[in-house]
Amino acid sequence: MPINYKVLGQSNPAATTATTLYTVPAGTQAVVSTIAVCNQAAASGTYRIAIRPAGAALTASQYIAYDSAITANNTTFITIGVTLNATDVITVYASSATMSFSAYGSELS
Repeated sequence: MPINYKVLGQSNPAATTATTLYTVPAGTQAVVSTIAVCNQAAASGTYRIAIRPAGAALTASQYIAYDSAITANNTTFITIGVTLNATDVITVYASSATMSFSAYGSELS
């Protein structure tokens, strides 16, 4: 299996809206090494991150971060090493539209 190291996804979601950050392509597996959450505002905020197996509907059991605090003008790096199968989805949510998310890792196909 060839391994492709890459930026898996980037998003600046609308405030309080669950948004897809990354979906594993068909016939592919992925390893997410790091997720960065950047708060670009002069005020603190909160964020959520969920892993939805096979694109399932969002449920409470899928969250890996829920209303986690992030201070003003700061970036949090989550080193995670999570493995994903084809069609698994990373969903993000921010308390304001001034936050961005980036996922870094590798795809195996």
